[in-house]
Amino acid sequence: MESVVPVPLDLATLDSLTVSAKDYAVLNGLTYLTGGQNDTSDLVSFAPFALLPSPVPRALFVQARAVQKDFNLLVHRVSHDRAFLGRCLSSVVKVDNFTASLFHIYEQVQEEGVTQPICLGLHRSDYLLDTTTNNDAVGTNGVTACRQLQLKQTEINTIAAAGAGFGEKIARVHKHVLNLLGVADAYKHIPENRAMDSQLDGFVAAWEQYGSQKAIIVFVVEEERCRNVFGQRLSEFTVMERHPGLVVKRYSLRQIAEDAELKSDKTLFMHGSEVAVVYFRAGYSPAHYPTEKEWSARLKIERSRAIKCPCISYHLAGTKKVQQELAQPGVLERFLEDPKAVSRVRATFAGQHTLEMGLEGDQTVQMVMRSPEDYVMKPQREGGGNNIYGEDIRTVLNELMQKDFKERTAYIIMDLICPAVVQNYFIRPGDWPQLQGSSCELGIYGVFMAEGDQVFHNKQGGHYLRTNGSSGGDGGVYVGNAVLDSPYLV
Repeated sequence: MESVVPVPLDLATLDSLTVSAKDYAVLNGLTYLTGGQNDTSDLVSFAPFALLPSPVPRALFVQARAVQKDFNLLVHRVSHDRAFLGRCLSSVVKVDNFTASLFHIYEQVQEEGVTQPICLGLHRSDYLLDTTTNNDAVGTNGVTACRQLQLKQTEINTIAAAGAGFGEKIARVHKHVLNLLGVADAYKHIPENRAMDSQLDGFVAAWEQYGSQKAIIVFVVEEERCRNVFGQRLSEFTVMERHPGLVVKRYSLRQIAEDAELKSDKTLFMHGSEVAVVYFRAGYSPAHYPTEKEWSARLKIERSRAIKCPCISYHLAGTKKVQQELAQPGVLERFLEDPKAVSRVRATFAGQHTLEMGLEGDQTVQMVMRSPEDYVMKPQREGGGNNIYGEDIRTVLNELMQKDFKERTAYIIMDLICPAVVQNYFIRPGDWPQLQGSSCELGIYGVFMAEGDQVFHNKQGGHYLRTNGSSGGDGGVYVGNAVLDSPYLV
């Protein structure tokens, strides 16, 4: 695919654009906490971003938006199918302590009876623009020549789906850059993005559904301020600005364990304030549970009347193992009765393969060992930087053979998606931008709220684009591998 403007840019133009784009980004709040200093608590820089927006076929963008409501409903129905979740995760929980701990909380809540049947989901479904071109279709400059692209899902995030506010901000930076380059009608190609508004609508709808004007919303956050704290704060502050009287507080799991009180009627109080909604911006990684205190806090929240985002069943429904099972023939029909919805969802699936013990799992191992470069090995983790690629897959599988091969069931195998490549400049603090091949990942947000079969809210909620260097690897902007980007529809 070709860049949205001819590249390379001449050095004078590149220098001028880079300085202007950096300043524009900072002035518009596209910032994050920096690292590598003796005292980083208040040191801020612009978040890494692509200088130019990335071309995205309009038809694929429309497809991604159109299927999001189907995915919202699918997550909800999967989360309410106890037998399916139990079967999907039965092998995983025997070898993956983190997933086992989550599942234990899920089972305890199910046995006690779910106190709060209303579920709020703020999901993000992520896609690559896949091309099955042969080597002859890729030019020497690393640009994908073939235009036969398909939308293929990498994952669906059901917990801490970040980036909504920054997705809107980077679009403004790119409109500024294209205006300086003299690109006419850029606004027609960079789509409107109401991701932040959509998420705020979800928070407020859940708070109103809870039914107490004095109750607060709690954001569960990491113990220390993380690099993307400003993305979290943007949601927090905007809710309170637009709805005076609605208070948002942020607490760590440790603070909740120590200070939250669960009344006999399962009402949750924090420092004397009733809690209506709990939004997890932490809790998706084993690192967020260093002691039993954090696990006790998660259980306390799940047992309460507060509306969770996500509840424990939504969290489990977003695991890689569930994604792999849903891709098997005939499984989607268990949850979606509309054949058109089934077709829309299935069209986005890449090949998924089990590593369960038995013949099918053994066949997967043999297949992957023959050509590991064609696959990606995924654990049941969120947050970026966890996937295993290429020869590293062979290494991990060999290590598991020597150790305990049953531990392979903690992973799934997915066909490696070969994304379209386009030339772009990455703007990072302290680095001079270099022209390089890049591949974008398109995230589509979904906002969903329901009580059992009664759906109150099911919407597609804006988008978020991240771009990685085409050399491979995974991980988000704050992990260090990707940069913020926005789609330029072609």
